[in-house]
Amino acid sequence: MSVGRGTITIMTTSTVEQLVFRTAEKHGVPGPVAQEMLAGARPCLHLVPFPCLTPAQQEEARPAARTGGLPLLPDGVDWPGERDPLVLTIDCAALPREALDIELPPDGNLLFFTEIEYEPESSVVLHVPAGVPTKERSAAYELDGEPGQVRVYEPGDLYPVPGLTVSPDWHDAPATSAFLESGPDREDILNAFEEAVRDAVAGGARHGIDVRLGGFSSPWQSAPDEGDLVLLAQIHGQSIDSKVFTQTLIVGTREDIARRRYERLEFEQQV
Repeated sequence: MSVGRGTITIMTTSTVEQLVFRTAEKHGVPGPVAQEMLAGARPCLHLVPFPCLTPAQQEEARPAARTGGLPLLPDGVDWPGERDPLVLTIDCAALPREALDIELPPDGNLLFFTEIEYEPESSVVLHVPAGVPTKERSAAYELDGEPGQVRVYEPGDLYPVPGLTVSPDWHDAPATSAFLESGPDREDILNAFEEAVRDAVAGGARHGIDVRLGGFSSPWQSAPDEGDLVLLAQIHGQSIDSKVFTQTLIVGTREDIARRRYERLEFEQQV
């Protein structure tokens, strides 16, 4: 896959602060509550299809990832794992690295192999450095004399959009907790405020069902990014295949992610 880096607006810390406080004022949220939200927030990147971008974003958009398709692998490297499907390929050089607080490779491709329709028995994240000769691998194989075929999902380009995620403990902070107790409608106000902030940081792009890199997870069940574990990627099944209603969460320590020790990553599928 050859993709280029497009124009994407990455907000500075001060710009995000201004946006949050301005949005808080519009929604009737006190400044101390907005400050507590900011204190625990983490940046992320949403990877979304072209139609999810605003018309202004579409004018200069360049893809940074691809769903499905066949993997491009170096000579001598076979389809990894237990021949799990390739669900995602990320062009690291096309990512706005300053939009994340985890360290990804500066170039090359990150390939994600995992089963999204059933609980995976094996999952692999593989980095192929830039400049390494590669060849497209076939989905057909033979096992014990019997032919087989790896599941291949329809390829589709994804485009990077900056995002902001909020600490799951935000509502327990002193000022926020007091605000919630001050009226029956306060939780609705905070939810609307948080949604407005996320939409503003994303520049208006739609990012509900997507692939997300970094930030806090948005799990359907318990969160796997606890303790020393942080989120590398969160993949909604529908972003790969519209008929698959699962969520795959991939976590690891910051050090393992930075040092590319991807064999230590943990995969969790939620339904």
